[in-house]
Amino acid sequence: MRIASYKIDDHNQALMAAHQRTFEYLSGEIDHVQDIIQQLVAFQVGIPSWALGTGGTRFGRFPGGGEPRSLEEKIEDVGLLHQLNQSSGAISLHIPWDMADNPAQIKAVAAQNGLRFDAVNSNTFQDQPGQTHSYKFGSLQHVDKAVRQQAIDHNIEVVRQGIAVGSNSLTVWLSDGSCFPGQLNFRQAFQRTLEGLREIYAALPDNWKMFVEYKAAEPNFYSTTVGDWGQSYLFSSKLGPKAYSLVDLGHHLPNANIEQIVALLLMEGKLGGFHFNDSKYGDDDLTVGSIKPYQLFLIFNELVEGMDARGMNHATDLGWMIDASHNVKDPLEDLLQSVEAIMISYAQALLVDRKKLLAAQQQNDVVTAQEVLQQAFRTDVRALVAAARLQAGGALNPLALYRTEKVREALILERGAKTMATGL
Repeated sequence: MRIASYKIDDHNQALMAAHQRTFEYLSGEIDHVQDIIQQLVAFQVGIPSWALGTGGTRFGRFPGGGEPRSLEEKIEDVGLLHQLNQSSGAISLHIPWDMADNPAQIKAVAAQNGLRFDAVNSNTFQDQPGQTHSYKFGSLQHVDKAVRQQAIDHNIEVVRQGIAVGSNSLTVWLSDGSCFPGQLNFRQAFQRTLEGLREIYAALPDNWKMFVEYKAAEPNFYSTTVGDWGQSYLFSSKLGPKAYSLVDLGHHLPNANIEQIVALLLMEGKLGGFHFNDSKYGDDDLTVGSIKPYQLFLIFNELVEGMDARGMNHATDLGWMIDASHNVKDPLEDLLQSVEAIMISYAQALLVDRKKLLAAQQQNDVVTAQEVLQQAFRTDVRALVAAARLQAGGALNPLALYRTEKVREALILERGAKTMATGL
């Protein structure tokens, strides 16, 4: 589904006067407004294919209707998001949920929607129909070599699928671990996992990256074989220069200092990318910025400072993606909210007075250092984000236009009220 361009123009025209008042005031308070807008225009957030349908828990799932029934429809939904906010220019596929039987056709559909393919994701946390060996007791860590080889072969097939659609990175998240003491030899599990990752790494094209994602717990609750950033860093360091750590905001123990983790991984040149979401208790996969917006800002503060220190391109040198589960919201509305929160935090981080902050740090002036950060965080930058959308051809208020155009109702009419997207 696409929204007619004249409707976006009409929507923008109706909001233009109010937007201009807010933007002009903010422009008077900020020295480098146009530079920030250009950085916002360039910054794109990848949308995961599995987040386009209703999520759920082990207790139940309640589809909302109009969900994409095919990979083509998933791409069209991301294309609609990108048409509205001009900041969702990539889709991330999960194999085997998103197998492309005709890669050329899939690439054409993506191009028609102005999208590129972000990282492809493997799946060794579920048993698939017809699968020879079970992953009940792990995949790359498994004591049975045949199970490990099956997981290796699957990841290599995911790379092959990614090459066919034009991706250039592989995300490996392993649910491997143990639920009870004594179940697993930690050292041997690590070594077996490393051996498997090395075989997968060897299959990567020269221009590809491997993202080793970590998670503290779930579905295993005593140990996880890639359980924290230190273990991920060990794997990526041992694998080679194409391997990096991937940070999912919900994959940490409560109150972990994620911004410090980000800073150190960046310093070592081993931060590969992000899965953005928010949480109250664990891997809740809630809307980005809905629970801990200040933490999100502090993470972006470290990202901007660390990337600038290394001369990195904010838009292209790391992988930016959402990983969320929309259990009670319209998935597309939730994704619009998440992208907006990411863009706001990024814009706020660009406002930080780096010279003043560095001087305060050098002088041990704790109060001024805090004030510098909170001045940026408390600045309402929504007009800057909207101005970037407007310049790129998007809607001033994507969520409002989505609702005005009754997009979900139209999708239900087109696809049905009982459709359920493939994936989780």
